Amino acid sequence: MSRIAFVALVATLVAIPGAYARPAATPGVTGSTIVLGGSGPLSGPEVAYAGTMIGAKAYFDYVNSKGGVNGRKIEYRYLDDGYDPSRTVQNARRLVQQDGVFAMFNLVGTEQNLAVRPFLNALKVPHLFGGTGIRAIGREYKKYKWSMGYLPSFFAEGRLYGRHLVSTRKNAKVAVLSEASDYGRELVAGLKSGLGTKAKIVGQQTYEVTDTDLSSQISQLRRSGASVLMLFTLPKQTIGGFVAANRFGWRPLTYVTSVSVDPSVMKIVQATTGNRAGDDAITVQWMKDSSNPANAKDPAIRLYKTIMRRFAPGRNVDEVVHLYGMAVAYTMIQALRAAGRNPTRDSLLRAATHLDHQVPFMVKGIKIKTSPNDYFPISSVRFLRYRNGYWRQFGGVVAAAR
Repeated sequence: MSRIAFVALVATLVAIPGAYARPAATPGVTGSTIVLGGSGPLSGPEVAYAGTMIGAKAYFDYVNSKGGVNGRKIEYRYLDDGYDPSRTVQNARRLVQQDGVFAMFNLVGTEQNLAVRPFLNALKVPHLFGGTGIRAIGREYKKYKWSMGYLPSFFAEGRLYGRHLVSTRKNAKVAVLSEASDYGRELVAGLKSGLGTKAKIVGQQTYEVTDTDLSSQISQLRRSGASVLMLFTLPKQTIGGFVAANRFGWRPLTYVTSVSVDPSVMKIVQATTGNRAGDDAITVQWMKDSSNPANAKDPAIRLYKTIMRRFAPGRNVDEVVHLYGMAVAYTMIQALRAAGRNPTRDSLLRAATHLDHQVPFMVKGIKIKTSPNDYFPISSVRFLRYRNGYWRQFGGVVAAAR
């Protein structure tokens, strides 16, 4: 080839965008770091859930102290959204478009995860292990393959409560207090499926996430004549529901949704009511209880408390919300390791849809398992009853099929 022809060829290649160019670097991944983004309520009405992010970061810091994942340290950047879905979207845009995070992880709230899903899927950004059990996230994986929740199906949870009730009480009259959201509607739909024709819902009331006084709703539910109360409520409203019922002298058998069973919630209920409310309440859960002295010698609980003391000093280790944060971070670490030594967003999604592991912070026998056709990582739970200051298991592990 002549010198003139060679120069012309070089000029042509330079003029063609991408010709013989090195592949573009994966956003959020360097030779030494992997940057993850998150969003949740560091302020506002549901600030109790801040512990999910704090616990996750503490676990990432612990992993980093051991060398990280395949030689890279995890940097977890999470922003405050005040539990407002519109702010969650703003945070996601900032973290993806400005900060260039590798993936969005552990977003708190059902409406929040649904709000960011179109944006993140359009850009093919992994949106993993969000704090929701809404069926839309788990079922619509063909349309939104980059989005995956972490919690068991809310519909399945509501159905379990209904089935348990009709198997233990005949012709029960049921009252329901639920959030006016997809989260609340999903639990109610599951409850109705579980009850069938063997029990009757005689009263239904809803609340907004900003509501602080539930006296009106509880008063109306009490007048319905119900002997059973379903509190499909977030922590703040769960406390409010128990307190209002106690004030009216109403003590129905109460079922509490799993997102509000942090021991701190029930301790506030009992402290406020003089230990008159909360006993014999029923729920389902999959996490171990770090507050229960019976678990003090459990190796995973001991590790959890050690990590919290070192990497999140000053936080209340008895708030299981922190332990949940560590559990979801543990799963993210497993996915990152499986994504390979040079992870890409595609390899991370592939890893996230082929999980099969036991999380040490979760009850033995309840595993994390996913597939390209199964976007519900947790599909089994155990029943708990609140007695003498602690949630106590009764029965074995049960399926929470979607």
